[in-house]
Amino acid sequence: MDRQGDGADAPDAYRPKTKPGVYVPTPITASSMWPKVKPFAMTSPSQFRPQAPLALISAEWAADYNEIKSVGGKTSKLRTTRQTEGANFWLMTGPASYYPIVRQLVAAKQMDLVDSARFMALVSTAVADSFIAVFDAKYYYEFWRPITAIRNGDIDDNPATELDATWQPIDNTPMHPEYPCAHCISSAAVASVIEAVLGSADIPEVAMTSTTAPGVTHRWTNVWTYADEVSLARIYAGFHYRFSTRVGQDMGRQIGRLVTQKLMREANLAQER
Repeated sequence: MDRQGDGADAPDAYRPKTKPGVYVPTPITASSMWPKVKPFAMTSPSQFRPQAPLALISAEWAADYNEIKSVGGKTSKLRTTRQTEGANFWLMTGPASYYPIVRQLVAAKQMDLVDSARFMALVSTAVADSFIAVFDAKYYYEFWRPITAIRNGDIDDNPATELDATWQPIDNTPMHPEYPCAHCISSAAVASVIEAVLGSADIPEVAMTSTTAPGVTHRWTNVWTYADEVSLARIYAGFHYRFSTRVGQDMGRQIGRLVTQKLMREANLAQER
């Protein structure tokens, strides 16, 4: 009940940028209310808001633009079979993309009821705050997605970016702004909590399947190998630039550490009373 009225169920009131009478694509945006949701551990949704995206005239922008244009397109000839598999594997979203790892570690470490509940709560809190933080940044900067940038490569004032008017990513682009990468921040937040609680990034082997890559199983023995795979997959899918994945991971690390330190300290204080 203490979360009632936290803002998560507010209506989506995002206003697409347009001029009177000018058409814009009509699918509704996703999670535009999350920048105003009450955080669990953060002091505000903007606590970890990153610096602005790369300048469009920069060499780094051109490099990341051309990378995703070449390896993230639906018909890319440069993306390997394994990279394509990863891109499709991580099209899945939501709890199925992180909770299986946590549940397997509870079993592998033979945690008792209290320890397993605390572990799951820390992960859940970190994930929730990571989404609040990432949507705060996304809707603050409103940076264009690769499909928009690449189809408009002639208007960014960068001579090293050429447009491809028919370019498409591997699947439909999520309906919210690009920067930073949400998959990256949530997976890094999960990895950070796991590392803090277990005392090491190395873990007993965990395995996951994906509804978006039937018949494929991925395995990891290190939480950052898992998080890095998630980040790279978003480049190969054509959804996120490399700089956005780095920023997302960094935010996730910070949020995971904050949640672990703050909530575990509060739990210890409660036990001492």
